[in-house]
Amino acid sequence: MFKFIVKLHPEISIKSKSVRKRFTKLLASNIKNMVIRVHEDAKVIQNWDNIVVMCKSQDEATRLGLIDALKRVPGIVQFIEVQETTFESLDDIYQVALSLNKDSLKGKTFCVRCKRQGKHDFTSSDVERYVGGGLNQNIEGAQVKLQKPEVTVKIEVKNEFAYIVKETHLGLGGFPLPTQEDVLSLMSGGFDSGVASYLMMRKGARTHFLFFNLGGATHEIGVKQASYYLWKQFSSTHRVKFIKVDFEPVVAEILENIENSQMGVVLKRMMMRAGSAIAQKLGIDALVTGESVGQVSSQTLANLNVIDRVTETLILRPLIQHDKQEIIDIARKIGTSEMAEAMPEFCGVISKKPTVKAKLDKIIAEEENFDFDVLDTVVNNARIMCIKEIEAETKEEVKEAESAAELPEGAIVIDIRSPEEEDHDPLELDGIEVKHLPFYKLATQFGDLPKGEDYYLYCKKGVMSQLQALILHEEGYTNVKVYRPE
Repeated sequence: MFKFIVKLHPEISIKSKSVRKRFTKLLASNIKNMVIRVHEDAKVIQNWDNIVVMCKSQDEATRLGLIDALKRVPGIVQFIEVQETTFESLDDIYQVALSLNKDSLKGKTFCVRCKRQGKHDFTSSDVERYVGGGLNQNIEGAQVKLQKPEVTVKIEVKNEFAYIVKETHLGLGGFPLPTQEDVLSLMSGGFDSGVASYLMMRKGARTHFLFFNLGGATHEIGVKQASYYLWKQFSSTHRVKFIKVDFEPVVAEILENIENSQMGVVLKRMMMRAGSAIAQKLGIDALVTGESVGQVSSQTLANLNVIDRVTETLILRPLIQHDKQEIIDIARKIGTSEMAEAMPEFCGVISKKPTVKAKLDKIIAEEENFDFDVLDTVVNNARIMCIKEIEAETKEEVKEAESAAELPEGAIVIDIRSPEEEDHDPLELDGIEVKHLPFYKLATQFGDLPKGEDYYLYCKKGVMSQLQALILHEEGYTNVKVYRPE
């Protein structure tokens, strides 16, 4: 039989009696929901100072599955895997300890540590001396060392039972779901938004996902995959929502009507406006972003201050003081780094010289040129779904449009960069016709181009052109490829 003892987070233990009881009950319920998926006979017992997980199976795959499940439950700081035994004497405890440690202690220094509860005719120190002496005498090369040993043999005695610790496993820490209020996380699929979402789940907040689509179907599939993974790994004990907003019309409005250096801040303010409206509709009181001070131009303190002024909704930034490498390290630990590395950066939404000290009055003046009916429309058309509904979609293969480093005779290249980018660095190709059509106008104007020609989309990084080519393919324009010069 496998047995695990889940220790309560110290921050739970110091809560008032009623709060501690509620938190422990939620944690036990979440643990049960996870472990019964591993084995239907797994049992969870809630005690005042711990939670016990037991399963009669002897299958090693089941044991590993239980360990993996417990490691992914927010609110568990650590849990110990134990061998439970009854005893009549100290020698009974020693014999079990010997059978569990005879191989691992060979040639190593060790000590024995015991915790005891209940009425016994021996002390914790008596257990340590008796068991330690026996192991020292009967395991080849083993040597007692009380300070900084290589191995610590841990024993807990509670009333008529003794628990010899086989292994201690670390959990996520944090608080059980959903001990905090719901939050709505702005999810781009990159390193920052994924880690920020995870940290809020870990803190006990049921985290819903809000996706502003700037890059078509391919971007949507990637973000859905990342969101579903995070939910499945760390939050699947509770239902959450995934909300998609088609933000390309908003980007187009910004690119055409907002002064270049102010675009980044205005874009973020539009996202906060939209996020606040959707959060209010869902009864959620806080937004979550992956912003970190100084990481990019829109994330200076001055710009964040101007961005926050657009809404009264609480904006949480769990990564605000993290370095980029720290964020990447967390992403690797939780398993989102590969998805984040594959997530494209969108080359058409970046100002040439973005402001790092936005002034509120200037931003408000710029926003007077913005048609807010566009923002209202995309918010009203937002698609809200249960995260479970996208399971099948996360398995969908993402196709790639054909790309070419060299262009055939008669090819027509369409430069889809923003007008500012094209003016700054014009694309000139000998013997090849180059047309300029910004990506945000492709959907409405590509159909006006002559039929029967081969078109090659171009942008600096090749990412936006790949995404836009896929969108055009979906609309039946199979004569569209991507130009990717070496």
